[in-house]
Amino acid sequence: MNKQVLERLPQLLFGLFLCGFGLAFTIEAKLGLNSWDVFHDGFSQLINVKIGFAGVVTGFILLLGWIPLKQKPFIGTIVNILTIGNVIDLTMYFLPSPDLFWLRHLYLYFGTVVFAMGVGIYIGSGLGPGPRDGIMTGISRKGPSIRNTRIAIDFTAFIIGVLLGGSYGYGTVVMVLTVGPIVQFALERYDKGTIYSL
Repeated sequence: MNKQVLERLPQLLFGLFLCGFGLAFTIEAKLGLNSWDVFHDGFSQLINVKIGFAGVVTGFILLLGWIPLKQKPFIGTIVNILTIGNVIDLTMYFLPSPDLFWLRHLYLYFGTVVFAMGVGIYIGSGLGPGPRDGIMTGISRKGPSIRNTRIAIDFTAFIIGVLLGGSYGYGTVVMVLTVGPIVQFALERYDKGTIYSL
């Protein structure tokens, strides 16, 4: 592992930690799954598996979508797959479930901002995006902004998930509309440029 990779690992790991930490809050808010989990929920019903396994299958399918986008996996792609889910589980183990309506909304807004900032920070390390974020970065390199690309992808995952029977709520809409702009905000400030061949 070269020196440049080692120097950027802390940013990668910190960003991925924020992703999992933030998502745990949005889940505990119980105001609606994020767009991709709406899709995973619906997809799990379609293929008759648990939602977590449906997410894994989705990840591998999306990696195939990287081919026409000329996107290549790197260390961040692997660490993403291994990190976020475990951080979510660990955070939820210690995080109390809120009963108060205002506190559930606070969880949602806080978690959404932390998650989206985490996405921008870890992608900005230049060590490779996860399966879903790789579609976003691959499309945005062709012209559209990260903000608009993310909103379009999240909206598409949300609509397909709903059509497949996935559960959703107010929080889903909040995340569809706000994650993209926050990711772009973070990426513009923490982007160190990629250090692997695209």
